[in-house]
Amino acid sequence: MIMVRAIVRPEKTNDVLSELLSAGFAAVTKMDVFGRGKQKGIRIGEMQYDEIPKQMLMMVVSDEDKNDLVKIILRVARTGEKGHFGDGRIFVSPVVESWTISTGAKGL
Repeated sequence: MIMVRAIVRPEKTNDVLSELLSAGFAAVTKMDVFGRGKQKGIRIGEMQYDEIPKQMLMMVVSDEDKNDLVKIILRVARTGEKGHFGDGRIFVSPVVESWTISTGAKGL
C-alpha cells in the first residue's frame, strides 16, 4: 500500500477530485492547509504573504495504482501548460498496515 499526499491550489481541488473519481479513485481525505514552498511566500505590491492557502488530498492505494494516481494529479493540478510556482507538491510514502475501524478488517 502507498499513501499519496498531494498539496494543490484550492481552485484546482474540485477538478482533481472529479478526475480521480472518474478514474476509480474514490477514497480521499481533504483538508485545508497553509504554508510556503521554495518561493518563501508571495509578495503582492507592498504586502508579503508568508502562508499561502492550499488543500491537501490524502489517498491510500495499491502499489500498482500509484503511478496512475500521480499522473492524474500532475496533469490536472498543474496551472497552464508548463505549470507555475505554487502549483503544489506530491509526496509518496509506504503504508505498513491499515484497518477499517467499523469492521476491524485489515488492509485496503
